Amino acid sequence: MNRYPLWKNLLILFVILIGFFFALPNLYSQDPSIDISAARGGEITEASAGEIARVLESAGVPFKEIEPRGVDRLLVRFPSSGDQLRGQEVIAAGLGDRYNGALTLVADLPGWMRAINAQPMYLGLDLRGGIHVLIDVDMDAAIEQSLERYMGDVRSLLRRDRIRYLTVSRDAAQITARFAEAESRDQAERLIGREFRELTMEAVRVGDSYDLVIRLNPTEEQEIRTFALQQNITTLRNRVNALGVAEPIVQRQGDRRIVVQLPGAQDPSRLKEILGATATLEYRLVDTEGNVQDALDGRVPLGSRLYEDREGNPVLLRRSVIVTGDQIKSASSGFDQRSGQPAVFVNLDSQGARRMLDVTTENVGKPMGVVFIESRTVTRIVDGEPVRQRERTEEVISVANILEPFGRRFQTTGLDSSDEAHNLALLLRAGALAAPIEIVEERTIGPSLGQENIDQGFRSVMFGLALVLVFMALYYRVFGLVANVVLVINLVMIVAILSLLQATLTLPGIAGIVLTVGMAVDANVLIYERIREEIRNGNSPQASIHAGYDKALSTIVDANITTLIAAVVLFSFGTGPIKGFAVTLFIGILTSMFTAILGSRALINLIYGGRRLTKLAI
Repeated sequence: MNRYPLWKNLLILFVILIGFFFALPNLYSQDPSIDISAARGGEITEASAGEIARVLESAGVPFKEIEPRGVDRLLVRFPSSGDQLRGQEVIAAGLGDRYNGALTLVADLPGWMRAINAQPMYLGLDLRGGIHVLIDVDMDAAIEQSLERYMGDVRSLLRRDRIRYLTVSRDAAQITARFAEAESRDQAERLIGREFRELTMEAVRVGDSYDLVIRLNPTEEQEIRTFALQQNITTLRNRVNALGVAEPIVQRQGDRRIVVQLPGAQDPSRLKEILGATATLEYRLVDTEGNVQDALDGRVPLGSRLYEDREGNPVLLRRSVIVTGDQIKSASSGFDQRSGQPAVFVNLDSQGARRMLDVTTENVGKPMGVVFIESRTVTRIVDGEPVRQRERTEEVISVANILEPFGRRFQTTGLDSSDEAHNLALLLRAGALAAPIEIVEERTIGPSLGQENIDQGFRSVMFGLALVLVFMALYYRVFGLVANVVLVINLVMIVAILSLLQATLTLPGIAGIVLTVGMAVDANVLIYERIREEIRNGNSPQASIHAGYDKALSTIVDANITTLIAAVVLFSFGTGPIKGFAVTLFIGILTSMFTAILGSRALINLIYGGRRLTKLAI
């Protein structure tokens, strides 16, 4: 009686050993590091590591090693945070704008652990350090952008129905369509009202002209504001996720603000650059009637704008935009089958596809230009000090004749390299910001403060664990020692699962672990008290052990299932810290059921199973 078959003991031992193995990476220290990626027009090659090493060595900056991170990144490890900061300045000064470097912390694991991708668990903002930013969304700009699109649509609508107008212009709050005749204005009012029910119109007389003042109705204006906020949240979340920041928090605060928390980030300026970066495309017709030389001399034709291509040659494009980046539904990078050049394959939404099809149908044989727009922050060395400056680039990357009408799917070429095509596709997939943003508050939690929180959390877990261990050993003797062993194993299993899932541990998560310690012991207490009751009823020690585990099982399962339901509800409806608490609570309940029931039973069987007993040390 009270014996497990050999296969079951080996299976339990195997699971425990796997848990210890995957918890092991959390014992290693972390190296201050710089994550190197290629800037626009640059490329990470086999020679890049040697080039970076030479720059650091010539400046006398010590580093531990330079290792590849995938096919397009390098990781430079430093002995200390001071060397890390000096290394960032030296790389920025010596290699210019060809490389981007982000400060980070990376576990100093042995090679065999890296080979099997064993990683420590992520630590949240309150433990690891990082940055907290509060972002304000410019809602007025969102309204203006929407009015700009409606202005283009109104012009197209009037041209389509051959309604003569003098001008269609826009200010910050309204669109004004000016007509020479009242009859034309009334026709336009009926047409626009039928096509755009979200617009309100007012007919006015100004001098000799008849004006139609067009505004957004309050419902549409509120929808635009809400959409701008939600689109910016989605875009920022996609950008941060694509760049590999672990467990970022991006959530709404109020009517126009967004909170972003990025654990582990040590370079606020770099992350602000990522959050505010824009890269998008605009498709415009080439002005074939205007004179480029006149535009160069300052006489730009009305309705046109002068650009430059990547070779510096002037290109005259229409101001009217066919489609913009916010109408791109998806994008992927690849190569043009005919020319072999890097290309971005674009899918438009239904409105953009309809607009593109109409324009290309009307302009077959005419040239269309693709404008690449990028806003980024670059580092310049001024008086020996690195200074970050904001730059906006608008350049024509492609001019090609429209050979035939097209709509939803097409490709864009003219990019410098496959890396640029990949990066552009990434930002297009993430989406354009629906409205400009401004960081109004920034808080940085340094690694030292995070380490203090880790130490306090570790002490709280150890203090609670020690009290439980002493109580169980004194009150239940040998059985109490067994409970203590499986309780320690339970903690290791929690850490192992958090590491395997690459979940984030926060201070509330540590509170969940402390709670789990008490709940795990609670299962053993139920079992041991049941064994004592069976002994008092006159059963033999072996029968009491068997009955104690069997009869307490249903009670333990019922109690843990109800707690699991509570953890799932907390995770589903909670945010931020509440989710961290729910995750560790959920994992802790599962591991405690394994260790308290199967683990402790296996140890008790090894100690007492198959023996003639007269009494139990319980």
